[in-house]
Amino acid sequence: MAFLVLLFFIAVTVWVPSTVVAGDLPVFREAPAFRNGRECLRTTKPSVIHIAMTLDGTYLRGSVAGVFSVLQHSSCPENIVFHFIVTHRRLELRRIITTTFPYLNFYLYHFDSNLVRGKITYSIRRALDQPLNYARMYLADLLPTTVGRIIYFDSDLVVVDDVAKLWKINLGNHVLGAPEYCHANFTNYFTPKFWLNSEHAAAFKGRKACYFNTGVMVIDLEKWREGKYTERLEKWMRIQKRNRIYELGSLPPFLLVFAGDVEGVAHRWNQHGLGGDNLKGVCRNLHPGPASLLHWSGKGKPWLRLDAKKPCPLDSLWAPYDLSRHSSLFSDN
Repeated sequence: MAFLVLLFFIAVTVWVPSTVVAGDLPVFREAPAFRNGRECLRTTKPSVIHIAMTLDGTYLRGSVAGVFSVLQHSSCPENIVFHFIVTHRRLELRRIITTTFPYLNFYLYHFDSNLVRGKITYSIRRALDQPLNYARMYLADLLPTTVGRIIYFDSDLVVVDDVAKLWKINLGNHVLGAPEYCHANFTNYFTPKFWLNSEHAAAFKGRKACYFNTGVMVIDLEKWREGKYTERLEKWMRIQKRNRIYELGSLPPFLLVFAGDVEGVAHRWNQHGLGGDNLKGVCRNLHPGPASLLHWSGKGKPWLRLDAKKPCPLDSLWAPYDLSRHSSLFSDN
């Protein structure tokens, strides 16, 4: 059955030269073909790994690097299906993915910005206000019901381990799994107005609420659909529109709905904050411990700092996955 699902989602693609790119979208080198090893053929029902990411012009270079990193470190790359969410320039983005990754199993979905445009309030960083930043709330609606589980990745990260290890975590009765950070000051993610409202604050009653970063999540889409979690998130967005109870885009609604009810994942799967804070984007160091995923959350993005010739030390860990044609990593020969 899993193998049939894989075949269903293989995109029908047409070869177009990589020089055919319009507007301000970057041009990329073709990635090498990543093939399954013998160990992937030992079972007649291979496990299909579904990964969701967004695609847009601003973060496209990061998205491509993220896909490249996943494939490069995967034990069974042909068993991975990517689900890309886009709001515009769908044909151009499909062409870029097809020419950069000719062997990739992927599918594109259109996200209607009008679903959230009237529910978004401005935050402390403009990038957090873009409709596509909220697409992760609608994965259960966008993807076919045959997809029962998904890994969601932000577009500013690279994976340096086999993603199958993350895919296999047991969610138990939880809808969502992610690394939790219980040492963080949870109250800082909401305004004083939120905490002074007893009805709002009661949302966390009986839960040991901890911060988690929504850039890396494993989601049981079947449980999500059954529990109507998109509607729960939208409820808090409407309250925010009226009362201004938080400052950070799409993150606080996830905390309100899920914090304290998350399957904890090892911290190695989200070494986040490498882009610095949301205002200055200063250089950061790695957190103590091993790393399976490096995440440049925050204002500073490695491709922008590298282009400006003002990189942070850790940006050199992202550079090997940059397939941009103007990158100095590869020769055109």
